Amino acid sequence: MTEPTEPSTSSSLARDPGTVIHPRREPFEHGLLPIPRLIFSDPAQTLIPLKQKLLQLSSNQRVDSVAISDSLQISIEHARLVLDTLASILHSDSEPLTAAKFGEIDSVGVDVHDLVLFLYIQSYKRLLPRTHKDSAAIADVWPSTSAFDGYLSALSPLQLVRSNSRRFMPSQADEEAHQLSYLQKHLANIMSLLAEPVEGEGEESLVLTMDRFEHLGFLFQFGDKGLEGNSFSQCSPFFANSDPDMPAVPVPAAQVHDWLLQNIVATLEYISERTSSKENGPSSASDQDVAMTDASTVSVKVSTSNRGASFIEGISKSSYTKNASDIKGSSVKVLNCHESAIYILAPLRYATVYGCSDATIVLGAVGKAVRVEHCERVHVIVAAKRICIANCRECIFFLGVNQQPLMLGDNHKLQVAPYNTFYSQLEEHMNEVGIVPTVNRWDEPLALGMVDPHDSLSHPAGVSDVQAESATQVDPDQFTSFVIPSWLGGDSTGSAQGNPFTLPDAYKASQHKNHKNLGEIRQLIREASLEESRKRELSSALHVYFKDWLYGNRLSFIVVFYSDTCDFYL
Repeated sequence: MTEPTEPSTSSSLARDPGTVIHPRREPFEHGLLPIPRLIFSDPAQTLIPLKQKLLQLSSNQRVDSVAISDSLQISIEHARLVLDTLASILHSDSEPLTAAKFGEIDSVGVDVHDLVLFLYIQSYKRLLPRTHKDSAAIADVWPSTSAFDGYLSALSPLQLVRSNSRRFMPSQADEEAHQLSYLQKHLANIMSLLAEPVEGEGEESLVLTMDRFEHLGFLFQFGDKGLEGNSFSQCSPFFANSDPDMPAVPVPAAQVHDWLLQNIVATLEYISERTSSKENGPSSASDQDVAMTDASTVSVKVSTSNRGASFIEGISKSSYTKNASDIKGSSVKVLNCHESAIYILAPLRYATVYGCSDATIVLGAVGKAVRVEHCERVHVIVAAKRICIANCRECIFFLGVNQQPLMLGDNHKLQVAPYNTFYSQLEEHMNEVGIVPTVNRWDEPLALGMVDPHDSLSHPAGVSDVQAESATQVDPDQFTSFVIPSWLGGDSTGSAQGNPFTLPDAYKASQHKNHKNLGEIRQLIREASLEESRKRELSSALHVYFKDWLYGNRLSFIVVFYSDTCDFYL
């Protein structure tokens, strides 16, 4: 048996980032579901017998939605949601559930050990934002806190920026330390869900086989870039040199526990050192360890995290574009952007839009999950496997999604519509991340709880039983195509006819009518016998009326971009 290596010190970690253990962010950012029956007051005591029950029901240690529904006493719809969520956050691309094609997820099922780890972390509470230093100065900007509102929903995104309270939101480093501290506290219980006794020696002699050890990769990763094709066991001293043709010798669970604990403690010290060394420097909503790469204005922060995420932050009253060649890593976070048009025309695994207002945000193709949170008056256009929308107000979502859109928390006046744009590499990007264009469930939003049990706020009794407000459908007569400028790879005809998702008949008819009306207006203008000066006056008047229409429809964020393009589309 291989002896555990000595724990790294924080100084050695600073020299070799590859030895730093991290929590995997995906389960905590995209894997928490506000379904009360998934959350246990004593997870270990509940999940150990549940695991045994599920293993007895299965011949291959995998369970489908029916078994999940029966064992957890939840609806079959929620059981399928659990499977879909797990498929989007599992750590290994070779895992059958991750690799399952559309429509095969239920028949493939989930490994019982991944399921119980997923259920365990449903007890996680997100880190609370720190209160603004001058809370009285911001109290009257946004509607007062209701029984359903927490700190964040009581503040509008725009108010957060004006009050400079973004400095007091949790940084990525703070969130990572919080997640690691949670895993440190619960590590013994997590190990008990994976360990098994040696035959004939009782519960005291718990061990981990290499297969069970691999499941820890659902919660942990080493280095900045994760596994990158290597199994989690190959990052450990226990199985790194195992002969693939010989079964590896199981390792005492206590030995694995101590090794993980030592690495967690070392990483927490490492985070603390790096944070304290920079606490007097400029703060950012992105990681403390993020290196600034470029910025178009003083207020705009565009950065790439060492953990593989690109951050786009603080864009205001402008247009901004990122193509596939500009994106480093597989995920994007758009934070605190206002009155702008933002294009992320790239294939991604994950995307987050947080705290934005009065903006249009186009996300290319997102193969795992999108989360939109605490936004107001934002238009989001995205092709994705799944999307979760939480605590948003007066937003419109133009969706090409393979799974039902999730509506969580305190949403108000949301609308959904079918996908409405196109750019030259869209289908290539969709194929790359596995989005199926023949399936679009944009019109099947699933509303869960009004209150998120994973926040750290207290809520009045009974509020958790209230269902979140769902979304209404955009009236077909109000539906228009969104034209991405041709120099960004959009349709030069201005029609978005390359849209890979089939429009419903009512929306197709409305689109045809709009194009016909526009063609007639253009024909009349061309045929009008006007002097050049009169043509210029007419063109100027059309531009003015169009801008007035934008302002009247709360689309003022397009005006800056429109003024630069000087193109006229309806």
